[in-house]
Amino acid sequence: MKMTPRSAAITILCELDKARVPVSAIFDRMEQGAALERQDRQLAMKIVYGVLRNRDYLDRLLAHLCRQPLGKMKPYVHQALRCGLFQIFFLDRIPPSAAVNETVKAVKAKNSPSRLQGFVNGVLRESIRQKAQLPNPEEPDESGRPLLNHPAWLTNRWQQHYGEEEMRRICQHNNHEPLLCLRVDSIDLLTELRESFQVQSIAAISGNYAPKALLVRDYRGKIDEIKGIDQGTVQVQDQASQLASMLLAPFSPGLSCLDGCAGVGGKTTHLRLLLDEKNCRLTAVEPDIRRYQLLKQNLQRQNKGCPVGLHHQTLQKFAESGGAAFDRIIIDAPCSGTGVIGRHPDIRWNRREQDLEDFVVRQLELLNLAATLLAEDGILVYATCSIEPEENSGLVERFLTEHSEFTLTDCASFLPPSCNELIREGYLAPLPDTTIDGFFCARLCRKR
Repeated sequence: MKMTPRSAAITILCELDKARVPVSAIFDRMEQGAALERQDRQLAMKIVYGVLRNRDYLDRLLAHLCRQPLGKMKPYVHQALRCGLFQIFFLDRIPPSAAVNETVKAVKAKNSPSRLQGFVNGVLRESIRQKAQLPNPEEPDESGRPLLNHPAWLTNRWQQHYGEEEMRRICQHNNHEPLLCLRVDSIDLLTELRESFQVQSIAAISGNYAPKALLVRDYRGKIDEIKGIDQGTVQVQDQASQLASMLLAPFSPGLSCLDGCAGVGGKTTHLRLLLDEKNCRLTAVEPDIRRYQLLKQNLQRQNKGCPVGLHHQTLQKFAESGGAAFDRIIIDAPCSGTGVIGRHPDIRWNRREQDLEDFVVRQLELLNLAATLLAEDGILVYATCSIEPEENSGLVERFLTEHSEFTLTDCASFLPPSCNELIREGYLAPLPDTTIDGFFCARLCRKR
């Protein structure tokens, strides 16, 4: 039977519970055998992300509706019920009857016994009848605590580091769809895009931190249909990530710059513009083949700015190959990603607290490697999309105790005044909020 948005969503959620891998990787692998139309893919992802953002609440509803303990349910049935309830309680555009029927069809397509199909049908129809009497997402649990839809280890950490009120705010932020953030090459194009979105009744505002950012709410079209994406004059990039590249300033003529963890090229393409017409040399290193191919595509699409040397290898291999030292290096290190859970809700359920130790080891290795590649008087920016102190300020402090030739400089001196509220002890360290992701940057200068 042809894959449907509901069957895809249920299958992805089952896979996610078995293997701690990104949702996008599961979806890409699944689509190799059964491609979905664009609208069907969007609906499947909306259901998957919606379930992940509201998992504890959906299970609370199931506890009210089912006599059977959730732990004894077959995984496919459990995920099907979560998907059905999410549609009924959160997707107003889908008639409840359609949500029930399509979810039951997905269970049937799995060759499930008639009794399980009837069970799913009965629970979902009962939820429609009882909808007004069932708890809403804002109601506290039996202990009086708000339902946060995050694992306890994360909420406990955030409460310890940021306090109860801030912890709750971060969780609430993560439980809503984020804004789309674009980096636009010119102010004229930014203005044109903003007005174009508004004509389509799509809310769009200029960024409040990065000077060429545009924030778009509830965009439902294809990203590559946005004007400028196909020419590389518009890139999807959060404000915090845009600010990270700016911390490598000042950009004097003839500089050599290294993006040591280039990924798909958000910062590489930005640096390419910042270094343009200054006779500078930009190098990008990325070991993952999928990200490397996307990096190449993004640079080809951009087709302007300073030349870029690409290297598909680890930073370790690149460092061993020798060559001249760099005046500027940025290391956007692999991390826990707890600052971008709003964009990637699977992270909250995929991560374990013990994972932090492994990330810290790798991050320190990368920072130490970067130190060997940096010229005297050079600037090294260390960045993560984590809000965990061990990966951020704790790691930088450890690095500085082992590298007396480096000093920490205040990020505020190199960013717009509006960013002052994001600075903590000289670090750029925004917590996740409506207009910016959780992020961390340290700006380190190597003394002569």
